[in-house]
Amino acid sequence: MTDLLAGKIALVTGGSRGLGKSISIALAEAGAIVAVNYANNQADAEQTVELIRELGGQAVAIQGDITDEEAVDNLVRRAEAEAGGTIDILVNNATGPQPEVSIDESTWSDYLDQLDFFVKAPLLLTKAVLPGMKMKKSGRIINIGSEVVQLGNAHFANYVTAKSAQIGMTRSWASELGPFGITVNLINPGFIPVERHEEVAVDVLAQYQNQVPLQRMGEPSDISNTIVFIASDKASFITGQSLSVNGGNTFGV
Repeated sequence: MTDLLAGKIALVTGGSRGLGKSISIALAEAGAIVAVNYANNQADAEQTVELIRELGGQAVAIQGDITDEEAVDNLVRRAEAEAGGTIDILVNNATGPQPEVSIDESTWSDYLDQLDFFVKAPLLLTKAVLPGMKMKKSGRIINIGSEVVQLGNAHFANYVTAKSAQIGMTRSWASELGPFGITVNLINPGFIPVERHEEVAVDVLAQYQNQVPLQRMGEPSDISNTIVFIASDKASFITGQSLSVNGGNTFGV
């Protein structure tokens, strides 16, 4: 445990599994009180909270559909009531199914499904936490993007399009919210195996790893450690940035 984020309250969407779990734990280990949001799997969320408490941190599990405006308002109110203050750090991490479909097979709904998670949800959540951040003249909004924006994966345009939108959204928000002392940044993970990748073939993992300059797969802690830094006062002069954390698999914005 450290005191890097002592006194801060963080909300991590999709915080019960995968990257969200690692992010929740890392923020708590840095001293933040963490609201672990989940959609359906209460058991996983409670397990994450229990692990945080065993490590000496503070956390609470809160259910909420982040694509529904009323549910988001309730989620934020509950998180702030449980934590005893307003949200200082928002990590827009949650995701839904990510089907790979060709252009020929795609429907507009396939695109809207991804935009709901990666554009609509962050907007609803950011609007809900802004009053507290503006009052404090301080805040951290951290969006989780993806390296696919630079790779342009085939048969994945629905997902790539929504993730691409996050770049412009992040930059525009950073410009608007900067005068309030609120930073907005985008973290782009590479391919980091978590629970939902358990069935990915070994040769697929090896092929990806071989093209990464650092010659290894990323780990959840690579992302969560970056987020702890961006959430801290040490990153107070960093905003509007799109940072890829993928071992050098991509370069540029």
